[in-house]
Parts: sequence; C-alpha cells; structure tokens
Amino acid sequence: MQADLHVHSVYSDGIYSPDEACRLAKKRGVSLVSITDHDTLAGLENKREAAKRHGLSYLSGWEVSAYAGTQKVHVLGYGCKVEGAYEKFTEERKIASFARAKDSVEKFRMLGLPITVEDVLSQRSSPDLPVHTMHVARAAATYLGITPGDVYREYLAIGKPANSNIGRPTPEQAIDCIHEAGGIAVIAHPGRLELPVAEREIMIKNLKKYGVDGIEAVYTTHTDKETEYFRALAKELGLLVTGGSDTHYEDETHEIGVPFFTPSKELLDALKISL
Repeated sequence: MQADLHVHSVYSDGIYSPDEACRLAKKRGVSLVSITDHDTLAGLENKREAAKRHGLSYLSGWEVSAYAGTQKVHVLGYGCKVEGAYEKFTEERKIASFARAKDSVEKFRMLGLPITVEDVLSQRSSPDLPVHTMHVARAAATYLGITPGDVYREYLAIGKPANSNIGRPTPEQAIDCIHEAGGIAVIAHPGRLELPVAEREIMIKNLKKYGVDGIEAVYTTHTDKETEYFRALAKELGLLVTGGSDTHYEDETHEIGVPFFTPSKELLDALKISL
C-alpha cells in the first residue's frame, strides 16, 4: 500500500481542493492519503468523501504549527476526534492566528507596504478558518510583485522584519492536545529542524520521553542518508515511522505520492481506528 500522509489543501495554505488533491493522489498510485491542514481538521467529511470518490482510503490528520522558542517543531496528529480538547485548542489557535496576522500587517505597513488585514483575510477559502503565514505572504505578494515564497523568505521567516510568533503552541502542547483528542502525534519533517545534528537528536529524544508517538522519516526533502538515519533513530527509540510529500501545490520539489512510502503493519495497526 502506497501512502502519502502529509498533504495540504485549501482548508489551510494549500491550493488544491480535497477532490483535486485526492485525484492527484490516485493518479500517482497512492492508496492511503491524509490531508493534514495546518492547525485544523476543517472539511474532514469533505476530505473523506473526496477520497472515497477516488477509491482511496482516508486517514484524518492535521499539522500543528508548533514552536520551541523560535524553532519550528511541527507536529502531525492522526486519528483525532473533533470534540473537547481539539475544539478548545483550535479555537485558541484561531484567535492567535488573527493576532499574528494583524501584527505582521502592522510591521509591513511600517515598512511602507499598504497591506490591510482585510487583504490577508480574503486569501482564506472560508471565513471560518484560521489565518496562516502564507495568507499574509500571498496578500503582500500582490503589492510587492514577487512570489509568496519570496515574501515569506524575505519578510516573514524567523528573524525577518514582518515575522510574528504570537500565540504559537509548544510541541508539548501539541502532543497533549493530539493525545487528549484520541490521536497519535508525529514529529513532522525532522530534517528541516534548524539545529546542529546533536541538538536535533536530543530534541527528538526529549519529545519521545514526553510521549510523541512517531517521526516522519520519509519526507520530500530528506536525502537517502537522512531517511536511513531517521528510520534507524525511530527503531532505536521505538517510534512509528510515517511518510509524506508535504505538498501544498505540485512543483519541481513537491509531488503527491513522492517520496514513495509504504506504511508498516505496526503503523497501520496503530491507526486502524481511522482507516
């Protein structure tokens, strides 16, 4: 069974509808897909129905945009129930997302860019969704005449002039919420942790001690050597191994179903309630 357990849609900062994401997954030979939008399980039934239309198995998932200080440590959650702990956590994240957007807009305006909060909010596919950094980037790109990716790198990344980190949860808070919502928690794209190798490994081991369940060893930008290393680390620590493309839109780097990933029986058993 080929799987892609890390795809984004218009329910956060991706460009594809769930139907288009699932169509592409089917085209690429994927049998099991999870659309893991940032900080929300919004559109879950739409996603399930899209997967069913295209003959795919669907695993509910989301990606919590967590930070340890200024270090991104995103956490994937699979099999969560949309109730209680999840609803409280995501409402807090939604409120914080508006505060971050306003903060970034004010910083852009101090730089002379006439962007408004309304410009940013208009980038969302629904008024019920939280605001994401890429919504800010896309709004600013219309004024700056550069790509949203360039806006992010030049203005919104950590240390850049319009960056805002208001209200970001810690990875531990993300893990707690995912567990309280009945799911399993997975460290997303560990190769992108901007830390020296030794410090990165210490962080992963500490999160394992805290209770994280898995690690996304198979990932788009991981080299073969990194994939082998993270698989070995997962085995050493007793972590489940997941894999995904992290596709927001397909380009030279990201394609749904790439890299090739086959879930282990251990992973499938852990996720059986959601399959």
